[in-house]
Amino acid sequence: MCHQSECGCEQHARPAHVYHHQGSCCCGSGHAPRRFRTREEIAQQLEEHLKQLRAEARGVEERIAELKSEG
Repeated sequence: MCHQSECGCEQHARPAHVYHHQGSCCCGSGHAPRRFRTREEIAQQLEEHLKQLRAEARGVEERIAELKSEG
């Protein structure tokens, strides 16, 4: 996944499994992103992921309730 996906350059339109920062990129310095994240970064990303999962679960619960009320 590209850390600069909103830049709109063609390199970021490639599939996520293609490592597109091998050369230079129009939106950055051409250096590869860091490989290792700090514990704080990991915790923050996991908290955001959990928030998104909870929102998705609420949406599923709402859809189930709608289907039951229609039936």
